[in-house]
Amino acid sequence: MHIKIFLFALLLPLFSLLTGASVRAAEAPVIIDKPVVWSDERARLAEEYAQRHYGRAMTEIVPQAVVVHWTAGNTWESAYHHFYRAAASDGTVNYAAHFIVDRDGTIFRILPETTMGRHIIGYNWCSVGIENVGGVGGAEDLTNAQLAANIALIRYLHDKYPTIRYVFGHYQQDQARESGLYIEYVAGYRSVKTDPGKIFMAGLRAALRGDDLLFYDD
Repeated sequence: MHIKIFLFALLLPLFSLLTGASVRAAEAPVIIDKPVVWSDERARLAEEYAQRHYGRAMTEIVPQAVVVHWTAGNTWESAYHHFYRAAASDGTVNYAAHFIVDRDGTIFRILPETTMGRHIIGYNWCSVGIENVGGVGGAEDLTNAQLAANIALIRYLHDKYPTIRYVFGHYQQDQARESGLYIEYVAGYRSVKTDPGKIFMAGLRAALRGDDLLFYDD
C-alpha cells in the first residue's frame, strides 16, 4: 500500500504536466447548485443534533476544515437521493455533505458551505464535506478527474474562507483531533472509516502542499 501511495505522489507532477489545461480549468471550478431540501424540519433537526453532540443549537458554521469522503456508491444521483430528505431513518437530521463530485469531476453543491451538514462525527460544527462518487466495497478507485476537481474545489474554499486551515480524509478523523476542533458530547459515539483512501489523500497533499493548508500524514 505504501509503495502505491509513493508512486501516486511521485507521478502526480507528471500527470499535472500532461493534463495541465484541465487542471488549470479546475482551479476556477464550475459548481452546479443542486440543493437538498432545507426546511423548518431539517433546521429543527440540525439544531437538535448540534445541541446533543456539540452543546449548542446551531445550523450555521464558520468553516475551519475540509473533510474528504467517498460515497461507497456508483452514481452521484444515488448519493444525492440518499441525502435529499430532511430526516434520517431514525428521525434525526439526515446525513449530507456540502458537495458531491462525480466520476468525471462534475461538482454538485447540495448544501451552502456555511450550513451545518452531517458527514463526520465530531467535526460537523466546523467542516465542509466533499463526497466523491466511488469506493464501492472499499476499493480505492477515485479518478484523476475527481482528484483535479477536489484540488480546485479545496483551493476555491480556502480562498473564500480564510478560516479553513485543515484538510483531512474521513479515515483520518482520529489524527485530526490534534487540530483541537473535535467536539463530541455523546460518549462512545464514533465510527471507523476508510474513505476516501490513502492514495487519493496522498494526491491531494502533493498538489496542495504549497497552499498553506495542514494535512495529516499516513
